[in-house]
Amino acid sequence: MSATIPHPTNTAATVTWSDPAREQGFTQWLDTVAQEHGLLPASLRPASADASFRRYLRIDAADGRSRIVMDAPPDKENCRPFVQVQALLQQAGLRVPDILAWDEAQGFMLLSDVGTQTLIEILDENRPQDAQAWYRHASDLLLQWQLASRPDVLPAYDEALLRRELQLFPDWYIAQHRQTTLDAQQSAVLAQTFDRIVAENLSAPSVFVHRDFMTRNLMVPLDPRTQPLAVLDFQDAVYGPITYDIASLLRDAFISWEEDFVIDITVRYWEKARKAGLVGATSASGWGADFGEFYRAVEWMGLQRHLKVAGIFARLTLRDGKPKYLADAPRFIHYIRSTCSRYRELAPLLRLIDQLENIQPQYGFAYGRV
Repeated sequence: MSATIPHPTNTAATVTWSDPAREQGFTQWLDTVAQEHGLLPASLRPASADASFRRYLRIDAADGRSRIVMDAPPDKENCRPFVQVQALLQQAGLRVPDILAWDEAQGFMLLSDVGTQTLIEILDENRPQDAQAWYRHASDLLLQWQLASRPDVLPAYDEALLRRELQLFPDWYIAQHRQTTLDAQQSAVLAQTFDRIVAENLSAPSVFVHRDFMTRNLMVPLDPRTQPLAVLDFQDAVYGPITYDIASLLRDAFISWEEDFVIDITVRYWEKARKAGLVGATSASGWGADFGEFYRAVEWMGLQRHLKVAGIFARLTLRDGKPKYLADAPRFIHYIRSTCSRYRELAPLLRLIDQLENIQPQYGFAYGRV
């Protein structure tokens, strides 16, 4: 998971390098592409913060517009998936950065600049009415991407990958962040719950999955009347459950909405997906004809993502020295507890989470979904 956060243009900011040899290679590469693309090297400055080893720089050009430089050390980042998925998104008609130049051996890439403001930067959790149109637009882009899906193009979001991602929660959040060793009963609860989550998620039909489709990775166009949102951070795309990206969009890592807002956007998306034959009676699988069934599946897919991301945020803090991510962990614990409280079969996981977080359970009478 890697969220890209563009900064305002700041030509005073300097670009630093920890490896002199890489800096020299970059300088030579930039001199070459600067001549071909009319770039102004003196304007080079940081453009984003990223959770991966990738970083992005902004540079001005003689035509008055800026470009983006990706710095992706080849021993840590493979740019081929980025190139492949960029082409798939463009073919589907979505707005993504153009690849203007690429030095695969050194891991340098020149991209078009699709904007300086992410969608999350213009949203206010206290004004959901202002966010409605943006989320409906984003979910339409998601459908456009999913309608271009075909098997055997992207890696499969299969059981092995789902389980590897879920394992991040006990390995990093529980063992490393909470410094807790589960006893045999707690380990059994986690294993049984993971089995249920994986089975639920694999029952959904498969489409192209962006895998981090959220407001930090959607760029606001300069003129929303003539341009759609641009999509970033797509290099981890896979072929898997149709529920994943809509769960990612509406149960965001960095901004939260009331459930009535989430249900409203989800049902609009579901209705369009049904009409398009992605789910429902006219789809190949017949799955998801009932919105209640579909929403339940989105919640269970979201649960998988929240457990995974809590583990990733702990790893980013403890292994990679990026503590700002773990500050958002309470949001994910809230998502996890909210979902678990609605389904009887998730009650054991809720009790385990409460034990880990030292939360005293509130007892009462309620009728949960089953």
